[in-house]
Amino acid sequence: MVGKEPNRSETPASGAKPARHGIVALTLAGLVAGMVGLSFAAVPLYRIFCQQTGYDGTPRRANAAPGVDQVSDKTVRVRFDGNVATGLPWKFEPVQKEMTVQIGASNLAFFKATNTSDKPVVGTAIFNVAPGTAASYFNKVQCFCFTQQRLEPGQSQEMPVTFFIDPAFLEDDDTKNIQDITLSYTFYRDDNDQGLAKAPNTGAEERSGS
Repeated sequence: MVGKEPNRSETPASGAKPARHGIVALTLAGLVAGMVGLSFAAVPLYRIFCQQTGYDGTPRRANAAPGVDQVSDKTVRVRFDGNVATGLPWKFEPVQKEMTVQIGASNLAFFKATNTSDKPVVGTAIFNVAPGTAASYFNKVQCFCFTQQRLEPGQSQEMPVTFFIDPAFLEDDDTKNIQDITLSYTFYRDDNDQGLAKAPNTGAEERSGS
């Protein structure tokens, strides 16, 4: 009589499941960390994209204005708007309400910010152009919005922006008949000071206690 072969249960090694669970946990942790990293990177990357393309009403950034041979006799009126977000104890407004500018010409405008608190405060400006179709032709060469701005208690600072409107503005059916453009800034509080120096004197008037 042939003896019955004993039942052999296929029981995995005791450490197999914990090991697999550990690998899964590490993989999920890596995915979460990657998603968090991408979310933090998304804001500056989106801002760079908008500056390069004029997308979402964001003016483009340029190194210099076109040559004088590309300056047109045609003009548009540029209006300026300044705002301060909740939580920033500043007063912020354009020095000039509007300018009439030639297409292709370099222009200089000023905004004025005042820290109305009794402590140093750092702010960062977000900018926008309306109508949005004009944004891809609105180029800024120099702007206070490219960096953080720190104001001491009671300090006032005039902040320059150098800009031009690309001559291609007149060749686009969506923009060639636009006569008014609005350049708007909103300052937000930026608590990531990191020892930022006080706002430099750009040649514009700077006063304390006013």
